[in-house]
Amino acid sequence: MTEFVSEIKTIAHSSDSIYRMLSDLSNLERLKGLIPEDKISDMTYDRDSCTVTVNPVGKQTFRIVDREENKAIKLTAETSPIPVFLWIQLVEAESEVTKMKLTIRAELNPFMKAMAEKPLREGIEKLATIVASIPYDK
Repeated sequence: MTEFVSEIKTIAHSSDSIYRMLSDLSNLERLKGLIPEDKISDMTYDRDSCTVTVNPVGKQTFRIVDREENKAIKLTAETSPIPVFLWIQLVEAESEVTKMKLTIRAELNPFMKAMAEKPLREGIEKLATIVASIPYDK
């Protein structure tokens, strides 16, 4: 497995409010204005899953496979031709300040790794920035 880890982001909200928002994927409705439409489109979601069309990858479905209250949310890509996992990790540093990082693990052969490494590294950082900028208090 190849692993890509985002930089640690600081979010000015409690881990509880962040977890409540992110652990229910139907809350993605709030993010529609933050997601670049040229990269991600055709978003559908419910509490446990999200399906999006990712340019140039195609249609992908992610499902929450584990929730650890106020600490972690684990997702897997159901429609990917290769195993892909995404972890959202939360650590409350102090009241109303939470540290967050994202991790993607993908089973990539050397050829695929060479092609996908740069887009995955950039993608995990962009996703971490989006997650850190969500208005969790609304």
